[in-house]
Amino acid sequence: MEVEKNDHLQLVIITGMSGAGKTVAVQCFEDLGYFCIDNMPPSLIPKFWELIKESGKVTQIALVIDMRSRSFFREIQDMLLEIENTNIIDTTLLFLDASDEELVSRYKETRRTHPLAMDGLVTEGIRKERAIMQEIKGDAQLVIDTTKLSPRQLRERIYQEFKTQAVHTFRIEMVSFGFKYGLPIDADIVMDVRFLPNPHYVNELRPLTGLDAAVYDYVMAFPETEEFYERFMALLENIMPGYQKEGKNSVTIAIGCTGGQHRSVALTQRVGEALGKNYPVNITHRDKDKRKETVNRS
Repeated sequence: MEVEKNDHLQLVIITGMSGAGKTVAVQCFEDLGYFCIDNMPPSLIPKFWELIKESGKVTQIALVIDMRSRSFFREIQDMLLEIENTNIIDTTLLFLDASDEELVSRYKETRRTHPLAMDGLVTEGIRKERAIMQEIKGDAQLVIDTTKLSPRQLRERIYQEFKTQAVHTFRIEMVSFGFKYGLPIDADIVMDVRFLPNPHYVNELRPLTGLDAAVYDYVMAFPETEEFYERFMALLENIMPGYQKEGKNSVTIAIGCTGGQHRSVALTQRVGEALGKNYPVNITHRDKDKRKETVNRS
């Protein structure tokens, strides 16, 4: 991630009780555009910041520090004090907590071993960790209790606290494809437009793609195309807010025709441009040039 050089840097340190949601948290910060590092030893952070300042390429950093850094954890207070003396860095210490009962339940669900439970007793590991973390929690600018929060609710809380107007946390990926080459494995929504008239059977249109005006106009000229487009757009406009509400960071919409060259390309382009008025949209035409590649190889 590269941004314009900025004299002001933002650092979020994510810490807290093991099992309280740090993995979900760091994923949120990645979606918010932060450069994220998991489990960095505190003693390395000042040197890391010197490199960041010299590069001028990153202005938002999120670091996860937890009990995997056992021998280094006592260094966090000294590291924070050193960073706070630098007036070009805004530092936020985010502490995630949960009740002992909830943490035990989560460890049982995942069948993981608590990092401090050397004898296998999760409750003993939690007790030791809470004692170590008490002072760090007191220094935190933001404490979030995740006891009754689902992962989606935790994401929403972090978005509310840290998102800026310049950052989009939800995006749409539009993909055109050819069924003869297989379905996109990452598609959330797949639409088949092979029912529309096929430009492949028009000699002068066959070598072109849906990005060429002649093919685009041909596909869009049919009443069934317009009816499909209007109905499909109405569906997408209705369901996109639901995806956002459920905490989805992105939705991939795949539109396919036989070869992925004409109909799917034209409609993917049109739908993507229309959705782009309200959402960040990336448009990819996966198989647009597959026929040309096959011809060239032969």
